[in-house]
Order: sequence, then structure tokens, then C-alpha cells
Amino acid sequence: MDWQKLPLMAPKIAVATPDVDLTTDLFDVIALNRYYGWYIDFDDLKTAQANLHDELAVWHQKFPDKPIIFTEFGADTIAGMHSFKRTPYSEEYQTDYYQMNFKVFDELDYVAGELLWNFADFETPAGLIRVNGNRKGILTRDRQPKAIAYQLRKRWLKLTKKGKE
Repeated sequence: MDWQKLPLMAPKIAVATPDVDLTTDLFDVIALNRYYGWYIDFDDLKTAQANLHDELAVWHQKFPDKPIIFTEFGADTIAGMHSFKRTPYSEEYQTDYYQMNFKVFDELDYVAGELLWNFADFETPAGLIRVNGNRKGILTRDRQPKAIAYQLRKRWLKLTKKGKE
């Protein structure tokens, strides 16, 4: 019904899974907000990777002609916190978290895009899952890069070069 023929999408949060979905047939793009390895499968990136891959396969089987775009994914990270064990909230865990997601995205040609949550850390009300705000940024609140910023730069430069070929 859109006279402009612009693609339509509505982000689906974690509880909007393919088995309960009732609206995706109305949209052109499947938009997913997913946090496998953070809110789901916390601190278990191996299981998170398998579960993310499995969910995407079901979406694709159900809607094979619709591209999938990730409209949110991320892991809280305290800038300057490091861990040999690569534990959650460390810069190492955030890097591992994104690498796991990218591995899945890159394996599946129907994953057409990725939007990180979030560009920079920001203030939120205090809560059980918030340490001085939302810390999922690739930059700190004062716009200093976390370790993941350098990995993302490499990824995006590689994707840019690949697109020009």
C-alpha cells in the first residue's frame, strides 16, 4: 500500500521469535534485536553462536525471500576493564562477543546488515543490569574508543574494499 515502495520493517525484540511471529509476512525486511551471548546465553559464546545460527535458519526457512538486518546487538563493557579469562564486562569479552556475531552473519548470505547497539555509552537509571549507565557503546561517554572500535574499523574497511570489487 506504500506508494513510494520503500522497504518496510519493524524490529523484533528477543521474545518475538519465528514460532510466535504473526506479522513478518507484512514487512519487506526482517529486523532483529538480538543479544545472544549477553541477555541470552550470558557468558557462553559457543552456545550463543549455535542458538543465533539456529534462530536465523528458522527465520530464513519461514521467509526465504526476506533479508535479515540486525537492528540491535551488543554487550556491556567497562572501558579499561581487562580479563585474561575474557569475562563479561571486559573489553576482551565485548570483542569476542562481536566476533561471534560477525562469524554467524558472514556465514549467511541472507543477513544483509548490522546495526550495533550502541555508538557510545550513555546514562540510564540505576538498575540491577546497569553499571553507571548503558555500557554497550563501542566508544565511552566521552567518545574514547574501546578495543572493539579498532576491530570494527578493520571489519568495515574490509567490507568496503569487498564492495568495490
